[in-house]
Amino acid sequence: QVQLAESGGGLAQPGGSLRLSCAASGRISSIYRTGWYRQAPGKQRELVATITSSGTTNYADSVKGRFTISRDSAKNTVSLQMNGLKPEDTAVYYCYAERLTGPGYWGQGTQVTVSS
Repeated sequence: QVQLAESGGGLAQPGGSLRLSCAASGRISSIYRTGWYRQAPGKQRELVATITSSGTTNYADSVKGRFTISRDSAKNTVSLQMNGLKPEDTAVYYCYAERLTGPGYWGQGTQVTVSS
């Protein structure tokens, strides 16, 4: 089992910044890739960014150049630095830990609201 604890999020103005963190505990060695997904009201959940255990990153086109995903292996934490926030970034953000085999694990979600 893997447990994911998300923190960060909240309210930001357009153009502002927020930082999300996802701390993993449990059978961490089974995790291959960790990512952030988001779901806005009335929309499907979508990928925001992922990072593999070796550090390879991937971003949705909509956040490239604005968001940065990183990992701290010593703290078993994956962070998402969000700069240049736009109202369309408003969503519930979820951390997801993927394994090579078997189902992955979702965090509980954290709300990000971008509004003036």
